[in-house]
Amino acid sequence: MTDLPSSRRDDRAPEASPPTLIAGAGATAALLVVLFGSFMDLLDATIVTVAAPAIARDLGAGDAQIQWMIAAYTLALGAGLITGGRLGDQYGRKRLFMIGLAGFMVTSALCALAVDPVMLIGMRAGQGLTAGVMVPQVFGIIRASFAAAERAKAFGAFGAVQGVASIAGPLLGGLLVDADLFGLGWRTIFWINVPVSILALALGAKVLPESRSPSTARLDLTGSVLATAGILLLLLPIIQTETWGWNWAAYALLAAGIVVLAIFLGYEHRLTGRGDEPVLDPALLRIRAFTVGLGASLLFFGGVGAYFLTLSVYLQNGTGRSAWETGLVILPYALGSIITSGLGVALAAKAGRILLVAGSLTIAASQLFLWFLVRGGTDPGYWPLALALFAGGLGLGLAAPILVNVVLAGVPGRNAGAAGGVLSTVTQIGGAVGIAVLGTIFFTSVAAGAAGAPALPAHSHALGIVLLVSVALYVLTALVMPALPRTAAEHAD
Repeated sequence: MTDLPSSRRDDRAPEASPPTLIAGAGATAALLVVLFGSFMDLLDATIVTVAAPAIARDLGAGDAQIQWMIAAYTLALGAGLITGGRLGDQYGRKRLFMIGLAGFMVTSALCALAVDPVMLIGMRAGQGLTAGVMVPQVFGIIRASFAAAERAKAFGAFGAVQGVASIAGPLLGGLLVDADLFGLGWRTIFWINVPVSILALALGAKVLPESRSPSTARLDLTGSVLATAGILLLLLPIIQTETWGWNWAAYALLAAGIVVLAIFLGYEHRLTGRGDEPVLDPALLRIRAFTVGLGASLLFFGGVGAYFLTLSVYLQNGTGRSAWETGLVILPYALGSIITSGLGVALAAKAGRILLVAGSLTIAASQLFLWFLVRGGTDPGYWPLALALFAGGLGLGLAAPILVNVVLAGVPGRNAGAAGGVLSTVTQIGGAVGIAVLGTIFFTSVAAGAAGAPALPAHSHALGIVLLVSVALYVLTALVMPALPRTAAEHAD
């Protein structure tokens, strides 16, 4: 591993107050708490997609407002992750996790109480901001507080939760909307966060250890503003591409985002040179495993987000399945992921890179098989679809948990929160880019083939194009993997 080339060699020094390393039952309880937070974040990023038609009918929302209900969360989350990670490093990861979780609970309840589209959009942005405070602390708490023997397993469990949560949204959303519990309809997708948050807050207050960076420097406000502005400028045209299209304004926003992020990195480098504490230490980007892992995460999760969005539309609008039936088709993917997640974590120390490559190629093979099933323009039926999705889940379970472990394992503990924020931001950008690009390809293809033709052939053709592009993404991910360490054990602690 390439160590931090900075002259500030206190990265391996004890923290300001030495962290309490946890193991055994205490580690299990603490892990459950932080995974609750991570799961709710990923769930809320996708669950609104399935509930969107019901929300539109109830609140009288137009297409653009529905788009903003989804985009507001992603924008606010992506803009806050890096700053949220550094806040935890400086002021206490447990403290910031609990603050973020409490805020997420309150804004979820306000989403459920929304009386019009504008209120729901605003509260979705509030959810994203509070998640941006909460989520990076998951990485920081695991990295700084878990004993070495427990850390790899904890990162593996986090990766497994990422995979399951990314597909649980459509399943749970369909179930809750169709069940119409207590006559609340779509509002239950937000109410469900409240009791889970209360339980996590009560348990977290008892079992989570506190940890922070040894630095007492002031928060880098200028860097925080630059990072937030750059990410917003970058994500906004990508997320809104279906509504705005790719015109000169969209390209101008993208270019401005890149320029602002370049200014941000330059400013952070100057702060580091003066011995101050930046919101993101540029030396992190010179850790080879970290930067290569970020690139792999960008490709990997870019394919995942677009895959389930387009598949859900195909299943509902193409084959005529309900939201709940669509969730049942996707369920085997989650089951496959659960089966292999434990195996991947257990073997990561001996064959981590091999499993990353195998997992990526398995997903590619499953999507190639699914392309073969849908290319004829007819409904393949439940079991062939379930088989293809189950195989994809097996691949996700092998790759996702280890990928997270490899990306973060070599990061010094003092930068764990900031590095976690960077990883989450890259994951968000990857998902947004994947949805924007592949989603545009899908909907454009559907529109071109739907004029005067049955819905299923048009949707089948469009899904087939997305699947072939996704196959290329996963093959490319597998080709990048050999640049990573052979096993997670090659990282310095």
